[in-house]
Amino acid sequence: MNHVFVSGHLGENPVVSYSRDGNPWATFDLAFKSGKQKTGWIKCVCFKFLAEACEKYLHKGAKVTVLGSLTHETWENEKGEKRSGHKLLANSIEFLKTDGRGFENNSTSNDDDDVPFGN
Repeated sequence: MNHVFVSGHLGENPVVSYSRDGNPWATFDLAFKSGKQKTGWIKCVCFKFLAEACEKYLHKGAKVTVLGSLTHETWENEKGEKRSGHKLLANSIEFLKTDGRGFENNSTSNDDDDVPFGN
């Protein structure tokens, strides 16, 4: 079983791209605390409805909890060096704290109001 929960803050605004058939996908880096208060980072990827929701509602600094599965990838950077790392493929995202951007009432969200999104 490969299920991972990570809570943290977005390090940047989500970046949305589209596949050849027009389906959106979004990526963002998530900062989280790991052992002895060190900050860890993980790249999160989501698709379709989740990608659209992230683009509309999330921004740098927003707090979320992501549920998904870990994948491992290898690639070459622009210098031709081999790199590898983990990505979290999001199945659902709970929006814990945003500044209210994208919400119809244009009001700031309350810390106690959770906005869950998922498949």
